Amino acid sequence: MQHFYLCDLAYFSCLISNTLLTQSLLTNHTETFAFLKLHHVFTSYFIANFYPILVRYLAKKNIVQDPKTHTVSFLQPKGAIFEPSLSVGTENDTFTVLNLAVAAAPHLYPSAFIQLILNVFIKRSKSSMFQKRTLKELLWGYTDPFLNLIPYSTPTTVGMFYPHHNTSDGVYKVFSGKNDASKVAIIDSYKGKKNLPYWPSYCGMINGTDGASFPPFIEKTRVLRFFASEICRSFYAVFGAEVNLKGIPVYRFILPSMTFASPLQNPENRCFCTEKIISKNCTLYGVLDISKCKEGKPVYISLPHFLHASPEIAKTIEGLNPNQEEHSTYLDVEPITGFTLRFAQRLQINLLVKPARIIEALKNLKQNYIVPVLWLNETGTISDEKAEMFRKQVTEKINLLGLVEMILLSVGVVMFIAFMISYCTCRSKKVN
Repeated sequence: MQHFYLCDLAYFSCLISNTLLTQSLLTNHTETFAFLKLHHVFTSYFIANFYPILVRYLAKKNIVQDPKTHTVSFLQPKGAIFEPSLSVGTENDTFTVLNLAVAAAPHLYPSAFIQLILNVFIKRSKSSMFQKRTLKELLWGYTDPFLNLIPYSTPTTVGMFYPHHNTSDGVYKVFSGKNDASKVAIIDSYKGKKNLPYWPSYCGMINGTDGASFPPFIEKTRVLRFFASEICRSFYAVFGAEVNLKGIPVYRFILPSMTFASPLQNPENRCFCTEKIISKNCTLYGVLDISKCKEGKPVYISLPHFLHASPEIAKTIEGLNPNQEEHSTYLDVEPITGFTLRFAQRLQINLLVKPARIIEALKNLKQNYIVPVLWLNETGTISDEKAEMFRKQVTEKINLLGLVEMILLSVGVVMFIAFMISYCTCRSKKVN
């Protein structure tokens, strides 16, 4: 009888585990496939004390399954809708911000002769180091008066996310996991490539998933790897804490402070340091130069308020107040299915501003500055409706499995004790 109950325990455990595993695959009629198709996030863009909220829908489109290679391909739409009810101010409010075209000019055109010509157009357009723009213009693009005067074939529209608004990112090709569950949602290729051309060696590898989900049965010791196309590199997150999200137990994985560390602090980051002057021979930390993947524009990425950055970077900027809780990135992942049920991605977009003796708008600068333009807080949380559905289809099954295991184990222990008592009693009688 003892053997019978242990078999029942294994049967129930395998039955529920296999059901959950099946629903974790990226194939038709599974929970993961449905999860892949519909997801949205809220994005807050912080400029001084002005923070409008935009809703960005992450409903992946053009989803195509390939049963031969066990992969799924899709596009990720880019764009957002302004949400006035959640925002402070409107997207048409104006504020003073760095002049993107003027600030980037010395970096894009180091030649003194070209800078002399550019200075003429900058003065004629009455442009300076700073300008007044609306948030809508800053994010999605505006016609720059300085660039508009240049009589050559030069793009005249400037914006932090121009020209990517209302476009699509990809194609992403990910594994469905049908032949290997440990590969569920792992990216096989991005835009037909397995590596990025911007970084040498392993830094250019496209690792992990897109962050929306991970292979099932996640343990706390696992390192979660994910790819962020807008930053042109892969990242990783480590276990931070157990969290309860709307009645669902999840693991919180956090982006470690060593992510943007210098090669001196983290030797694995050496191949992310591609220049020696601004980085002071790769000793600065807390910022990442992504100009190579931004068409040469001097864009630097950091955590908000230069969290975990070199003091010499932050000391030239007033009003910074880095906070670990408010400015860190995390993923709340349900460990059985691997679904990311809540996340917060916090990043700051900065521009390198260099002194330029010939360009009058920049000639008074004494050193190089990495100047914050804005920082974004992109968050997404499972809805109450989907959370209730998840609890019924996943959490309750897991709880049932735990209950069945406890009952069967208890019965097995009781029967084993009864058997041992009976055995000892019979043996004692035989001896007597």
